[in-house]
Amino acid sequence: QVQLVESGGGLVQAGGSLRLSCAASGFSLDYYTVAWFRQAPGKEREGVVYINSGDGTTYYVDSVKGRFTISRDSAKNTIYLQMNSLKSSDTAVYYCAAGFAIRSTFILAQYDYWGQGTQVTVSS
Repeated sequence: QVQLVESGGGLVQAGGSLRLSCAASGFSLDYYTVAWFRQAPGKEREGVVYINSGDGTTYYVDSVKGRFTISRDSAKNTIYLQMNSLKSSDTAVYYCAAGFAIRSTFILAQYDYWGQGTQVTVSS
């Protein structure tokens, strides 16, 4: 069964850290570009960071650059998002998504598989 499962969300104070995990089953993430998206209440889903398949190049949106880090653990078939120096503006449901034969994109429709989302709440 093809599945992406996120975990690691929670409630944290501003300035704190969380690490989100995105575990895949039924396919290998090594062959997929993986992105983290987030959706705050009343707002559209937005891309936060992606890691390309193959060369592993990454891209971060300006609002998280220097605070968030994406990484890939091939042995565990899992993608991580380390989030440091969290701000109240980071509060959202975070989704991971995997897309085959795509690169360097935050276009939602190009991603084949999505997780169910994990809530991140940052209190000020």
